[in-house]
Amino acid sequence: MPTAIVMIDTDHALIPEAATAIANVEGVASVYSVTGDVDLIAMVTVHDHHDFADIIADRISKVPGVVRTRTYLAFREYSSSDLDAAFALGLED
Repeated sequence: MPTAIVMIDTDHALIPEAATAIANVEGVASVYSVTGDVDLIAMVTVHDHHDFADIIADRISKVPGVVRTRTYLAFREYSSSDLDAAFALGLED
């Protein structure tokens, strides 16, 4: 499933409200309040990559308090459970 990581800058007075509104956008899997250069990070998953435009450009970027977004498209997902399964191939208990 295509995934995008969206870095979001907000009006600092509206971080909780923006996070809640973004979390309610269909296609947004999760929203994190974070430390560092951005205020929020949203994980967006879609069935078709064309849906990113509707979700990110047309909905997230228009949430009150959102000042700027930067989007990174994921090529591949790695997780510890995937790695454990890969290394266990061919092994018997």
